[in-house]
Amino acid sequence: METTISPFVISTTPYLIAFLAGLFGGVHCVGMCGGIVGALSMGLPAPVRKSPLSVAPYIFSYNLGRILTYTLAGAVVGWLGNTAVELLAQHQIWVGLRIVAALFMVAMGLYMGGWWFGLIRIERTGNLIWKWLSPLGNRLLPVSSLGQALTLGVVWGWLPCGLVYSLLIWALAAGGWQEGALFMISFGLGTLPTLMGIGFAASALQKFLQRSAARRFAGLTVIGFGILTLVATVVYRPDVGLGCVTYMAR
Repeated sequence: METTISPFVISTTPYLIAFLAGLFGGVHCVGMCGGIVGALSMGLPAPVRKSPLSVAPYIFSYNLGRILTYTLAGAVVGWLGNTAVELLAQHQIWVGLRIVAALFMVAMGLYMGGWWFGLIRIERTGNLIWKWLSPLGNRLLPVSSLGQALTLGVVWGWLPCGLVYSLLIWALAAGGWQEGALFMISFGLGTLPTLMGIGFAASALQKFLQRSAARRFAGLTVIGFGILTLVATVVYRPDVGLGCVTYMAR
């Protein structure tokens, strides 16, 4: 039996799950990054702050830079996971990555549903990187141009976040750098509506995401997908769950 990894997307389900994780993880995003967005907006030139329409491109640029960072990290992690599978014992490494990804799915679902918040502890692992990058971000303040806002967003994307780190663990088993990048883009787009925070529709969406029933439904969905991935891995069904690995029998 030979293991091959498709360089293209086979199933859209993992990317939908990543999007939902970003969307329903918005409560955590507001608590962690909402203050950053507010502070950056207040630091804009006075003529820009007079109109929400003038502020919007800057906020979008911040978030675009943040999503670009997620995409780069996802591509690197996806490539590393795929390389490990190719260089080492292919089947064993692939199974290990899928099991770890499935367990993190379950943990993420528990977090999203409000039942367990252990993933927040993962944020501590990124403090060393952030201590090195935060001075660079400070030098970009105050923001006076869209290019500066985009660059600051790229730096902001490295802010220690358990939600992001757990998604990167999933991306290890995505199947390659393209899949890892797309996986993190999906997550980033899910966080965008909440962190943009402009207009009535965003306010209504935030209220919906804060409802216990909505968060629990999302949490159960992710937990169910994690269990499905775990079971599919154990019984050697790579076509089910996370990842784009296919098997060909000789």
